[in-house]
Amino acid sequence: MRKTILFLVLVLILLTSCSKQTNITGKIVSIPKEEMISEKGEMQVFFCPKDDCSKVLEILINSSKKSVHCALYDLRLQNIIKALGRKSHDIDVKIVVDNNNYGYITGGGVKKDDNNQLTHNKFCIFDGQIITTGSFNPTERGAFNNNNNLVIVRSKYLAENYEDEFNELWQGFFSRGEKVKYPEINVSNIIIENYFCPEDNCRKQVIEEIQKAKKSMYFMTFSFTDEEVADAILFSDVTDIKGIFEKVQAGSEYSQYKRLKDFGLNVKLDKNPYNMHHKVFIIDKETVITGSYNPTGAGHFKNDENILIIHDKEIANEFIEEFNSLFE
Repeated sequence: MRKTILFLVLVLILLTSCSKQTNITGKIVSIPKEEMISEKGEMQVFFCPKDDCSKVLEILINSSKKSVHCALYDLRLQNIIKALGRKSHDIDVKIVVDNNNYGYITGGGVKKDDNNQLTHNKFCIFDGQIITTGSFNPTERGAFNNNNNLVIVRSKYLAENYEDEFNELWQGFFSRGEKVKYPEINVSNIIIENYFCPEDNCRKQVIEEIQKAKKSMYFMTFSFTDEEVADAILFSDVTDIKGIFEKVQAGSEYSQYKRLKDFGLNVKLDKNPYNMHHKVFIIDKETVITGSYNPTGAGHFKNDENILIIHDKEIANEFIEEFNSLFE
C-alpha cells in the first residue's frame, strides 16, 4: 500500500500545471475522442487504517489555496478540525454535518442538517478542483479502527458536481435536489460515473452495474438490507460471488446476510473488532462502486448520499486487494 510520502508527490502533481497529460505512474496517456466530457486528472485510493487517512485529508486541507467545502456525517478528528480552523482565517471554509454530530464542530462556517434524514455524505472539495469521497468519516474510529476507503480525484467537472451538491446542502435543501450535471466523465482514461441520492437513485445505479456482471462480483457492506439489490445478486448468472457483511449490522432482522447465505452464496462476517465500514461493490474486476451509500431503505429513499462508479482495472485491483485481506 502506498505510503504518505507518495501522496505528497501526488499533491505536487495536483497543484502544479503540466503541459503534458500523465497518469498516476507518470506515463503519458491520451484521452480517446468520445462524446462524453474528457479531461486530464489523477485518482488515488487509500485504505484506513493501514493507510493514514487522517494525514492524507490534513495534507489536502493545508495545501488548499482558495476553498475547502465538506459535507460530512461526522467530524471529530482534532487534527482535521484544527487544520480547518487555521485555513478558515485565509480561505473559504464551509462544513455541513449531520445534526446528530453538530456539537463536535461549530462556528460561522458550519451548518447542520434537519432531523428528517442523515447527511450521510463523506466528501470534500478543495479549490474547486479536487474531491475526496468514500466511506471514511474523519473520526478517531474511522481513521484508526474501522476499515474504510478514501478516494481522491483531481477533476474540475467532478468537483463541479460536488460543489453543486454542496451548495444545495448549504442552502438547506436536504434529501432532494437537482440531478447531477455530469453523470459520466473521462478522467485520463478512467471512466467515472457520479451520482447523488436520493435524486439520482443510487439503488438503480448499483443494480444496473450488478446486472452487467459477467464473471465476478465481490462486495463489502457495512449495512445491507435492500432486498432489491440482494435480488439482483441472487438472480445473476455470475458464479464467482463473494461478500463481506459487517458483523453487528448483519445481526439485524432486516439484513440480507442470512438470506444470501441460505441461498448458498459465499458470504462472510467481518472480523474487525470495531467495524468494517466499506460500502463497495467490485464488478468483473474492472468496475468499483464506492461512496457513502449503504444498500438500505434509508440510503435509497432518505439520506443524502453520493457514489462513484469507477471503470478502471488498476483501481479495481486495489479494492480487490483490500477485499481479499478482509475476506481471508
